[in-house]
Amino acid sequence: MRVERVPFRLISVATAAIVLAACGQKQSAPPPQTPEVGIVTVQPTAVPVVSELPGRTSAYLVAQVRARVDGIVLRREFTEGAIVKAGQRLYKIDPAPYIAALNTAKATLAKAQANLVTQNALVSRYKVLVQANAVSKQDYDNAVSAQGQAVADVASGKAAVDTAQINLGYTDVVSPVTGQVGISQVTPGAYVQASAATLMSTVQQLDPMYVDVTQSSLEGLKLRRAIQEGRLSTNGPNAAKVSLVLEDGRVYAQKGKLQFSDITVDQTTGSVTVRALFPNADRVLLPGMFVRARIEEGINNNAFLVPQVGVLHDQKGQASVYVVGKDDKVVPTPIVTSGTQGQDWVVESGLQAGDRVIVQGADKVKPGVQVKPVAAQLPPPPPPGAPSADMATASGYANAASAASGPAAGKGGASAAPAASAAQ
Repeated sequence: MRVERVPFRLISVATAAIVLAACGQKQSAPPPQTPEVGIVTVQPTAVPVVSELPGRTSAYLVAQVRARVDGIVLRREFTEGAIVKAGQRLYKIDPAPYIAALNTAKATLAKAQANLVTQNALVSRYKVLVQANAVSKQDYDNAVSAQGQAVADVASGKAAVDTAQINLGYTDVVSPVTGQVGISQVTPGAYVQASAATLMSTVQQLDPMYVDVTQSSLEGLKLRRAIQEGRLSTNGPNAAKVSLVLEDGRVYAQKGKLQFSDITVDQTTGSVTVRALFPNADRVLLPGMFVRARIEEGINNNAFLVPQVGVLHDQKGQASVYVVGKDDKVVPTPIVTSGTQGQDWVVESGLQAGDRVIVQGADKVKPGVQVKPVAAQLPPPPPPGAPSADMATASGYANAASAASGPAAGKGGASAAPAASAAQ
């Protein structure tokens, strides 16, 4: 029996062909899947046009209590920080010199009145005698002149008595307004002077409270132009709504009323002062606090609200969004924003009613790519009055720092090492 040998070269070629065919089957990739993105369909919405401006609070009434006569302070009759009424006595200045001055003025007035009686009688006699040529006309004229001087002396004496009574009344230093009194600047035994207008204390009315903010003249010009063109509808200058954001990021519970906007532009800053009035029954607002006032200046009926997570910004700060077209392809669209409302950007232009904006999965797509749009699942908005995100972040950092300086830090930072390793 004869066995034919197959050349080794032919076996190697056949084996290589089979291996290459198998590798080719493994390298063939499956067809690409269409990425799924979360979208929101935008529609025109009536959005309040709100200007958020920095400002400071100031008291409704401020009265500086100053000395109006010279003297020694005998006593203080109020508690610092208490509520005082208008006309309530706050200090008592030594009245002895002013009682003496009043008595002197009264005595001078009595003397002038007695002299007037004498002069009146003399004029009456000379009037009869001059007709009978018993006295000269010159004597009669002198008597009439002396009578007039006596009348003037009586008037001067009355004025001196009034002045002495007023100065004596100034020894009772009273509150000019109803409000909260501050720190006493003088103590019993101190010498105060009217010429130096010695400041003794300050009384401020804190309910209601003024909030003074500044707005650039350019912003005011844009607002008036938008109203004239009909893009904004105003509620009227007396009905403008104002809300406050406090220093801790919380919204003040009471709404304020816009009082006036200054008609003069500050030449150094290019801004105008806007004043609002807020109720302050709970004394939450104190004079000098830094606040942010949100002034509702009108209504934009053609604005769009887009979640902030769906708005992109380039290196120049230009805002844009990804819009899903009719063919389900991604179309980059530049937009113009005018601020935020809650968790949304307020878009003034760039979008049309019914546009589908990508708010989830934008980092997985590129312009022109076909996508599968689904309704976005967004987190609920924060409750009203909650602190802003910046304040919450700052609070979180503070809590983290406190935790780091606690017992774990006292043990040589044993808890910090695992955290650092996990982070790496």
